[in-house]
Amino acid sequence: MCGNLICVMTDIEIANSVKMSPIAHIAAKIGVSDDDIEMYGKYKAKLPLDLIDYSKINSSKLILVTAISPTPAGEGKTTVSIGLADGLSRIGKKTIAVLREPSLGPVFGIKGGATGGGYSQVLPMEDINLHFTGDFNAIEKAHNLLAALIDNNLQSKTNNLGIDPRTVKWKRVMDMNDRALRHVMVGMGGTSDGVPRETGFDITAASEVMAILCLSDNMEDLKRRLGNIYVGQTFDGKDIFARDLKAEGAMAALLKDAIKPNLVQTIGKTPAIIHGGPFANIAQGTNTIIATRMGLSLADYVVTEAGFASDLGAEKFFDIKCVQAGLKPCAVVLVATIRALKYHGGVPVASLKKEDVSALLRGMANLEKHIENMRKYKVTPIVAINHFVDDTDAEIHAVQARCQELGVEAHVADVWSKGGLGAENLAQAVVNAAESGKANFEPLYKWSESIEKKISRIATEIYGADEVEYSTQAKKDLQRIKDLGMSGLPICIAKTQKSLSDDPQKIGRPTGFNITVRNIELAAGAGFIIPLTGEMMRMPGLPSHPAAENIDIDANGKITGLF
Repeated sequence: MCGNLICVMTDIEIANSVKMSPIAHIAAKIGVSDDDIEMYGKYKAKLPLDLIDYSKINSSKLILVTAISPTPAGEGKTTVSIGLADGLSRIGKKTIAVLREPSLGPVFGIKGGATGGGYSQVLPMEDINLHFTGDFNAIEKAHNLLAALIDNNLQSKTNNLGIDPRTVKWKRVMDMNDRALRHVMVGMGGTSDGVPRETGFDITAASEVMAILCLSDNMEDLKRRLGNIYVGQTFDGKDIFARDLKAEGAMAALLKDAIKPNLVQTIGKTPAIIHGGPFANIAQGTNTIIATRMGLSLADYVVTEAGFASDLGAEKFFDIKCVQAGLKPCAVVLVATIRALKYHGGVPVASLKKEDVSALLRGMANLEKHIENMRKYKVTPIVAINHFVDDTDAEIHAVQARCQELGVEAHVADVWSKGGLGAENLAQAVVNAAESGKANFEPLYKWSESIEKKISRIATEIYGADEVEYSTQAKKDLQRIKDLGMSGLPICIAKTQKSLSDDPQKIGRPTGFNITVRNIELAAGAGFIIPLTGEMMRMPGLPSHPAAENIDIDANGKITGLF
């Protein structure tokens, strides 16, 4: 390890320097025999669903890792999650990290990888970042099968449901950033090539099939939810669902392996379950319910994460996933970095490495709001200061002192350079909080409340907005959902991750703003309502110099450039 020295190795070089344990050895740590796992080579395996033990779930400790509002400086939530899991293992706790799967879009776009960093990574890093066990591919195919069935039904003369093509919102998906596919025309070429209509592509992580997989209890529930996907309306106004196209059985068949969680390991040899990967600014942003239950069945401590900050990932984790699955987290870790806090205090990216305590304290307003948010769920968070080499003692002490004033512990997590060793103090604080019994989780709202009230609660209490405004289209969408009898679903607001508001330029802790809902979509299969705020990008584009330019493979199959 690097110790106190600045590590010059890249993430992939560090990952390649580690000797992995055979996955059967990792499974044995959590009491699973090699006869009960489905091997994907030496270092990856699928876990069968019958390993879930419902009698054990409620006695294990569920730890959520969330963060402050994202910045260009990065917060390292996944890195801290993995380091914390290794830290808990080091202090003698039987622990599993339960995380999301990376999407290929970010891997080849900007980030170049999403499996942690430094000595706080999940392995095999290259496999997880690329095709892994094929889950994303299966989700993509299931989604696109429904799209093909819709267009085939529009074309058919003998099996036509009379769907109005103008009402079909179901696009196709692919797991790659490709802005040229955002808006496309299909059915061109002639009468035998389909009905011409405008549609487009989303990235696979934004697919409702992904959201459905992550919220399903089992195969039967998965199939039911797939059948509930809303397709559109007939010319005479009848609502059409995927079950009307008899699509759910074939879609579920494509997902027969994808529904099983994936077992891998951390650098510290802690078992890690990686499963599902929905967007957090559009969908619910958490791994599968099945994976979380699996972790709670096989370990005493489960460390999981939710995408982006507490206003998005954590809120949806609590109000959608925990309520759906009957989960009760007993501790929350809130990740912040000195750099990110200075950014929220107005420091430009180019100057973030310079000490600036006054800007840091201004940026603390963002952290303070996220602390308040977690307390609304009757859980007091522990702040993890994800350590960078240019952090100064004065800056660290300033954060800890302010947190102490707020009645919150703040611990330095030096996991990038030290792995689990750098998270032992944080791990002990998490154990103390989890075993104290002080957490008394309650969701923010009841699903039975009106749609408007649920949206208002999130916007005013979690985002800090003054009120919610609805466009004319949003009001029409709202009435349509009510007419369908689906007002009792939870709310999954699509909002920028860059700000607590719906304006990405408003960093820190904005005040005096309203949230504007421009459209409301129904994810009837996933089982939530999606109010859209601002301009949400479901098919990202590549930057001028994408990370793909740096990725290569040699004659021996060794991959470089993932970082």
